[in-house]
Amino acid sequence: MWCIGELNLPFARIDAGFTYGIVNSDEYLAMNPNGTIPTIQDESNPPLWETGAILRYLAAEYAPESFWPSNNLKRAEIDRWSEWSKINIAMNFTGPLFWRVARTPLQRRDPEAIHRALKSLDKYLAVAEKQLSKFEYIAADHLTLADIQFGHCLFRYFAIDIDRKDWQQLRRYYNILAERPAFKDHIMIPYDELIDSL
Repeated sequence: MWCIGELNLPFARIDAGFTYGIVNSDEYLAMNPNGTIPTIQDESNPPLWETGAILRYLAAEYAPESFWPSNNLKRAEIDRWSEWSKINIAMNFTGPLFWRVARTPLQRRDPEAIHRALKSLDKYLAVAEKQLSKFEYIAADHLTLADIQFGHCLFRYFAIDIDRKDWQQLRRYYNILAERPAFKDHIMIPYDELIDSL
């Protein structure tokens, strides 16, 4: 949704999965046999699922050259940081850290597991900190597809109660993202329902 917002694309959003259901319906499974989210349907085109594939499609179809270059080498540079973000940041943050802190009642939290998860994530955030000392954004001096894959985790990262390092470049970068209207609209949203459902 952040990517759609940045590209100013018209959309109709239908919440699915979690407590909303829908993903196990025959209609949805015909679009996405995995029964997962997200899935998009762009006009009469076949449905697409898997976040990375959806983002690359949206970028190739609708984004300016600066966001997703047509030059193979320049695009690979952006895609490299996109994949790195998905594998090393999102996967080391969402389940191992966010779910253990925000989605686990206090009395059931495992401080040692949280410490290990934070230590593992910090290794990759150190890479980001170094990269962000060279560029305003993660892969360039302007927003690219790589920022969508990387930056979406940062709202929750900076919101949860953990012992964060003093990442100066990461905080600078997050503050820039937090001023973007599409980031505010689609990323900086309350997640109370995740906590209330415990």
